[in-house]
Amino acid sequence: MEDLKTRFFLFLVLMNLSFTSAFSSSAFKRDVVAYKFRKRSSTALSMKTVAVFGASGLTAAECIYQALENGDAVVGLTRNPSKLVIPKGSGGSKAGEPFSNPKLTVIAGDVTKPQDVDKVFAAAPKLDGVIVALGGKTSDVGDTMLTVGTNNIIRAMKEKGVKRIAVVTSIGAGDSERQAPFMFKILMNTVMKKIFVDKNNQERAVQNSGLDWCIVRPGGLTVDPPLGVVNVIDGEAGSIPRADVAQFCLDAVLADDFPYIRKTPCISSVGGTSWVKDRSKKARGEE
Repeated sequence: MEDLKTRFFLFLVLMNLSFTSAFSSSAFKRDVVAYKFRKRSSTALSMKTVAVFGASGLTAAECIYQALENGDAVVGLTRNPSKLVIPKGSGGSKAGEPFSNPKLTVIAGDVTKPQDVDKVFAAAPKLDGVIVALGGKTSDVGDTMLTVGTNNIIRAMKEKGVKRIAVVTSIGAGDSERQAPFMFKILMNTVMKKIFVDKNNQERAVQNSGLDWCIVRPGGLTVDPPLGVVNVIDGEAGSIPRADVAQFCLDAVLADDFPYIRKTPCISSVGGTSWVKDRSKKARGEE
């Protein structure tokens, strides 16, 4: 069995080498719409409160940092509060430091437990929006964490009358499989099969929720500084900094005129270049 695993891994490596150059030089047709971030007033009367689930994840931390920088309040839920630190993309010289903002409330809990989800909604008298940026290996969090956790969040939102929700999934989820690069499709149907079953079920739960939702499907995620530009694409996706994904999610739950409510935009950075899944430490923000 181990010999078969080794051969399969080598096969993927060889396929990656064979197709990477073809992707970078291909003229894959893509329709691109440049999304312009919404500007909000910075007055005290305009300040909002956002809930972020999966708070210690790289994209979620970006959501938290940027919301706080804008003067908003945040309530975050994470299994590992000690892992929540200022992100590399937007944090600059502060990256890696713990948060110390009085407008941030961090709750230790498990999104699959309804009582833990309820603590988030009890921590703020009024929530203006919810961002779901859950992640983790299925071997650590289980095969259905995304779906069960998101259903718990939807139930609590309905009970509290909160309408706006942005859910980060992935390129390749739902009807966007054609927009994933060839090598990523192989991973989706092999080593990542369980997580994509969960992502697809999560998306269906959101689409059937009756809430004002946006399912955000980013291309290859990086921890680079924000570019300040997001392309909503119909075609093969490229990479995008998590910082830009975070700003898009914040607009999705806070901007009155956000144009992608009840839609599933696939987003990437300027140019929408092809990509192959980057599993390096740098891409995970570990360097």
